[in-house]
Amino acid sequence: MTLRLSTVILPVDRWHEGGRAKWQRAEELGFHTAYTYDHLSWRSFRDRPWFGALPTLTAAATATERLRLGTLVTSPNFRHPVTLAKELMSLDDISGGRVTLGIGAGGNGFDATALGQEAWTPKERADRFGEFVPLLDRLLTEGAMTERGTFYTAEDVRNIPGCVQRPRLPFAVAATGPRGLRLAARHGQAWVTTGDPKLYETGTPEQSVEALRGQVEKLGKACAETGRDVAELGKVLLTGFTPDRSRPLESLDAFVDFAGTHRDLGFTELVIHWPIADSDFAADQTVFETIATEALAQLG
Repeated sequence: MTLRLSTVILPVDRWHEGGRAKWQRAEELGFHTAYTYDHLSWRSFRDRPWFGALPTLTAAATATERLRLGTLVTSPNFRHPVTLAKELMSLDDISGGRVTLGIGAGGNGFDATALGQEAWTPKERADRFGEFVPLLDRLLTEGAMTERGTFYTAEDVRNIPGCVQRPRLPFAVAATGPRGLRLAARHGQAWVTTGDPKLYETGTPEQSVEALRGQVEKLGKACAETGRDVAELGKVLLTGFTPDRSRPLESLDAFVDFAGTHRDLGFTELVIHWPIADSDFAADQTVFETIATEALAQLG
């Protein structure tokens, strides 16, 4: 597959005070997809402006024409498959079939307890994710269905007329563990990783590359176990969480080197954060736009 370059635009701007302009500029720069985080708030932005993902994507769908749009990622932390499916079907319709659902098991942050529940253990998150993804798949594929699970129930639910994209909008499943990788193999059109979080603070870029190589190999094994050709799945790296951090965005040459290394590992899509001043995602906007317009051509 050809390497694609995408961006993630955090929902931190009022729509009429810079929000719309970013999504339109992402389309002008030629990004394949513009994603946003699906959280109620997030880390250092907890006490800063932060808007909802699906309304933001709906607005972006009406402000753009070609750009693909997506979540990176949605999780069960505060979502239910029944209501999420209806909103996704509607967003896919409004966008004319330009939506990708990035979906993961969720984590321990503010979202994990925002609805008053105790934070789930890693096993509980995996158990819920294992039920959430197949049910969401059915909800978006079948016009009418009932299913009663351990965690989620869909009682005589209708999703008519279904997605514009057939049989449904694509799933990009974020996973590194064996259960999540099997879900990606069974239900994903793409797989997403941020690398090995244990290496973020003290690891090296070289160690990260080896860890990612191992993850790609494990994905291949999960696909083999389920009878799936791993080449069918897009392989997406959300950058900024490896030991390289923001260094690949410091210059065009630095990014081309980073991109080439990860393309050789088998990645088909790299996602870079739209610069945000005074944050972990601070970067020079001019360099960022040069990377967007010139980097892939330099890879050859």
